[in-house]
Amino acid sequence: MKNPKIEAGKDELRAARRESRGLFWTVGLFSFFVNLLMLTGPLYMLQVYDRVLGSRSFETLFGLTLIVGFLYGMMGLLDFSRARIMARVGSRFQARLDQRVFDAVIRKSSIAPDESSATGLRDLESIQRLLISPPLMALFDMPWTPIFLAGILLFHPWLGYLAIGGGAILILLTILNQATTRLPVARANMATVQSEQISGQMVNEAEMVQAMGMREASFHRWQTARDQALRQSLAASDMGGLFSVLTKTFRLFLQSAMLGLGAYLVLVGELSPGAMIAGSILMGRALAPIELAIGQWPLFQRAAKGWESLALLLGTVPPEQPRTALPTPQAKLEVQQLTLVPPGQSQATLRMVNFVVQPGQALGVIGTSGAGKSTLARAITGLWRPAGGKIRLDGASIEQYDPSVLGQLIGYLPQRVELFDGTIAENIARLSPTPDAAKIVAAAKKADAHAMILKMPEGYDTRVAASGGRLSGGQIQRIGLARAMYSDPVILVLDEPNSNLDNEGSQALNNAIRAMKSEGKSVLIMAHRPAAIQECDLLLMLDGGQVRAFGPKDDVLKKVVQNRQALARGDNQGGVQ
Repeated sequence: MKNPKIEAGKDELRAARRESRGLFWTVGLFSFFVNLLMLTGPLYMLQVYDRVLGSRSFETLFGLTLIVGFLYGMMGLLDFSRARIMARVGSRFQARLDQRVFDAVIRKSSIAPDESSATGLRDLESIQRLLISPPLMALFDMPWTPIFLAGILLFHPWLGYLAIGGGAILILLTILNQATTRLPVARANMATVQSEQISGQMVNEAEMVQAMGMREASFHRWQTARDQALRQSLAASDMGGLFSVLTKTFRLFLQSAMLGLGAYLVLVGELSPGAMIAGSILMGRALAPIELAIGQWPLFQRAAKGWESLALLLGTVPPEQPRTALPTPQAKLEVQQLTLVPPGQSQATLRMVNFVVQPGQALGVIGTSGAGKSTLARAITGLWRPAGGKIRLDGASIEQYDPSVLGQLIGYLPQRVELFDGTIAENIARLSPTPDAAKIVAAAKKADAHAMILKMPEGYDTRVAASGGRLSGGQIQRIGLARAMYSDPVILVLDEPNSNLDNEGSQALNNAIRAMKSEGKSVLIMAHRPAAIQECDLLLMLDGGQVRAFGPKDDVLKKVVQNRQALARGDNQGGVQ
């Protein structure tokens, strides 16, 4: 039974491919004339042996050579043209799907990453490579193989039978090649992806690996995965190479056998020497596309695997539907009967959660580890869709906002802040191709990070690496806070915002929260440390994914917190439980 998601994804891929239908027909037309002109060589050889050598006419040889030169020139021009057209077909296909696949990869990875999301962009590239490769051109030439074989039959039936039998054996080798190499190639690709994931993780955590003396252990772990990938790749390469060599060897033998049989027929007077040479050339041309396809079969297999994986990805993550633009909302957040099941799990981590945050208020969300605080943050920012209930922003459910618009309205500071390769200004501007310098500085000032940034070697133009480079955890967190505030959001969601901050950083965070409240904006803070809730007006306590208390901060603290006095002073030594 067909998977409806995969079929939906394939329909989307076919639609992108159909946009170049006219170009495919043009390539087919050019291929018709290219293969027709391929007869130039055999016919020229036939005329030279049977007419020129017999008549010893220089004029005939000169005239034939001129005609052949012109025909070969036209064939080369058409062959070059169809290659250029297919290159543009591949480029159009990739350009048509680049943003769609990139968006699907990001959306899938943010929810529940799997192999299809990890390899989505590589899958698209593998299809594009096939579209511009010579083996695909061989598919346009293969329909001419029977015609060329039929031409050999016209020279002599025995030559035709030898060519047809040889062609059948080559086709059988092609089928066996596909059947026997599919599994080794799939295993090799999977093992390679796994080893790349391990190496990427080790590089991202290089600081910890070095500091904790894990280099040998991490190398051993990566080497084990790499050795597995190499073994699988060698197995696939050996199997594919075997069929490639068999095909090439057999085709060379077949050409010699054709010459030998032709020579025999010439000796017995049933064939002319020109027909003998022309038949050999024609058979080589007839079987060349088959040999090329077998030799480049891994390219077909990788593209076929990419097509299936890409279809699954696009079918699982359908395109975003256009939404009616709504006016900028007030900072009123309502969570109504919210129940959320994390992707890939069967048990809800939030159950029937209700609360309201008015403009100008800050809500602190407290609870033990695993209570559901980060899950609530992901739900409010639209990363995870509720299984039940609604999250409303100024009366409209967040599903009514385009994700890119919602990301501007709700600023988000995750627990683990990651920077991108680039300058501090580019990171604050969210990698915008047209960053607004005034907004960058304003966001940094709101996050109370402006003075900190100015002290850096090149200020806002200081380059940082994805791993943070020489920046401290607190500096990265404050830059992340500025990034969250760059779009002037109406709601700010902070997940453990002071986990890496010192007293100065915590004070800067509280200043930013006060500034947001004074502008009529709302702030949600998922917190363990007391200093983070110092500016909160409301507290929400979660326990096991359910609301245990909600209301004014002091009222909730009286009920659920033992060290109320330490919390009211913002003492960083205590902890919110």
